[in-house]
Formats: sequence, C-alpha cells, structure tokens
Amino acid sequence: MKTFFSLAIVCLISFSGFSQNENSNVAEFKFDEETIDYGKIVKGSEKIRIFKFTNVGSAPLIIERIQSSCGCTVPEKPEEPILPGEKGEIKVSYDTNRPGGFSKMITIFSNAKTSKKIIKIKGYVENVKLLEKEKSMMSNN
Repeated sequence: MKTFFSLAIVCLISFSGFSQNENSNVAEFKFDEETIDYGKIVKGSEKIRIFKFTNVGSAPLIIERIQSSCGCTVPEKPEEPILPGEKGEIKVSYDTNRPGGFSKMITIFSNAKTSKKIIKIKGYVENVKLLEKEKSMMSNN
C-alpha cells in the first residue's frame, strides 16, 4: 500500500511538472488598444483602422481565423506567425456608407493562451447629405 501511494505521488508530481512546462511555452496577445473609436465620421469616409499588438508569449502566435459580428465589418489577419516579442497588425474595414451609430465585435481565434479574443470598433457615421439639406433649409429661413 505504501508503494502504491509513493507511486501515485510521483505520478502527480511528474504530471504537474509536465503541465507547467507545456503552459509556459505559449503565445499571448497584448493589444495597444482593444477598442478603436472611429468617433463621428462623415458618410463614405476612411474605412480602415488598424489594431496593433505584440506577442508577449514565448511561442509563435498563429491567428487561425477572424470573425466579425456583421458583414459590414471586414477584418484582415496576418498570414505569417508572429514570433515572441514581435508586433503584428489586424486591419479592420467598416462600411462607412451606413449612417448612424455602430458598435461591432471582432473575434480572433488563435493558438494564444486566450484562444478566443474579442476586440471592438465603434463610432457614428453622419449622413452628410441630410446635414447639408438641414443647413440649406436653415439658411433659407
């Protein structure tokens, strides 16, 4: 019985050590910003914003895919692995021809310690034609 417990303890220690070594060699994101605010923009204005990040892990970071919460938001992932300590970018394009407020989520699937990461964009697209019409009506009064 004593031998069984000794063997069980050795196995647990070995398994615990293996798990720690396995987890210490992982990739991990550190974003400069996790939410980009377009602010108030004019309809049809610049669509693209860039999320910058660093791989602060100890293994190459591989982005498998990126999914947006809406077809009006198109993310572009880096094709090559991001090595430890290196910087990477995720480009996001929003359809700025849609007037009104917006708040969209972009989900990143990767081999990082946090394998599913969510970043966001938000802002307000002003309908310039509507604003110009209102201004002309006000100036006619």
